[in-house]
Amino acid sequence: MRKQFVRTMEDLMAKDPRLVLLLGDIGVFGFRNAFRLHSDRTYNIGICEQAMTGLAAGLAKEQLLPVIHSIAPFVVERCFEQLKVDLCYQRLPAKIVSVGASYDYASLGCTHHCPGDVAILRNLPGMEIVVPGTPAEFDRLFRSRYASESPGYFRLSEGRHTETTSVEFGRAEVLRRGHQGTIVAVGPMLSSVLEASREMDVSVLYYTTLAPFDAATLRENSASGAIAVVGPFYEDTLTPDIMAAVNGRATRLLSIGIPRRFLTNYGKAATHDKDCALTAPQLNARLQAFFDGKI
Repeated sequence: MRKQFVRTMEDLMAKDPRLVLLLGDIGVFGFRNAFRLHSDRTYNIGICEQAMTGLAAGLAKEQLLPVIHSIAPFVVERCFEQLKVDLCYQRLPAKIVSVGASYDYASLGCTHHCPGDVAILRNLPGMEIVVPGTPAEFDRLFRSRYASESPGYFRLSEGRHTETTSVEFGRAEVLRRGHQGTIVAVGPMLSSVLEASREMDVSVLYYTTLAPFDAATLRENSASGAIAVVGPFYEDTLTPDIMAAVNGRATRLLSIGIPRRFLTNYGKAATHDKDCALTAPQLNARLQAFFDGKI
């Protein structure tokens, strides 16, 4: 997805002179053509993410369209107050594009993990949150929203699914209909969810836009009252949205994601996937037990 971000951004910058790219000392080599072709609109601000967010707000006030790029924990957790006050409070059209989703930087340890980004940003009124599952999905979703009037967050991941989708901003995609229950699959988790649920009589809904949340599609496809959510971030991140969508209807809910504990082991993301019980076979066992009423 990161390479697609470079291609998409450089293409849009060539067409839209309002776009300004701000880098937090990451992606500088990848954007070498942008530095050469658009030197007046491409800046490496350095390891100063809070100042970079404030700068983006100032640029947006001048009718420009700033795009901030850095590692998720630095551009979300470190900059929360600036995102809140500088961007969301003033409703400015800056876009944040992160890398290092959850534990993509597994070998660098917890300082570079950020499974809490979506949960944090859900607390900011007006912040759009997008979790694409493939490079093509990012390209389509970013092009549709880069010039929107709201601040937005695009969560890039090293992982991706292998399905063909037709995503649209703000709309969930119904991939399968069944009777035993409903699975909400988010972004890169889609292939694992489809593999894990292949023999199950369940509906599968695919979400890439998490804010605003498509409550209507979930409500229309969850009559069984059993809903499982599988996301690439902390478990229970979407529980408030799910419960608001069903609007008081009796519901059994299973939230599958990254456990709310620090992951202290180093290594690879795939190792953490297994430790967090997020591989397809592990998902199959958890989902089957839930829909069979055993948990």
